[in-house]
Amino acid sequence: MTDQDTIVSQEKFDEMLAELDNLKTVRRTEIAKNLEYARSLGDLSENAEYQEARELQAATEERIRKLEELVKRAHIMTDGKKKDVVGFGSAVSIKKEDGGDVHEYTIVGSEEADMRAHKLSHVSPLGAAIMGKKKGEVFTFETPNGKQTYSIEKVS
Repeated sequence: MTDQDTIVSQEKFDEMLAELDNLKTVRRTEIAKNLEYARSLGDLSENAEYQEARELQAATEERIRKLEELVKRAHIMTDGKKKDVVGFGSAVSIKKEDGGDVHEYTIVGSEEADMRAHKLSHVSPLGAAIMGKKKGEVFTFETPNGKQTYSIEKVS
């Protein structure tokens, strides 16, 4: 695996394939129809509908290129994780050493990271700091507010 590879779950991989298929079939057809309609309105240099359709087409083609590259480089994480060691797919509970609430995260690839859903990228500062740790271990990582120390409360 190289630095360019993308680690994703099977669910995220399937989601990317579905989006790619939708963009290539449904969305491209819609944009082509919009472009054809806008061209029929006349002078393209002052045609806002045409300019908007071209911008949408460019954005869609860029998204297609990005998804194709991600799918090509994707490595699907398998459920070969150890129950007691933090790895891809692990559910982890951590607690700040000086007290505070317990925070729960699932370790995922960078394409799936979503802090609102408590999905933490393995390459984020916090994610990288807890990879390979076991329940009870204390770890420190750098934040914009300085070093933070946490302990692993639970790994599953």
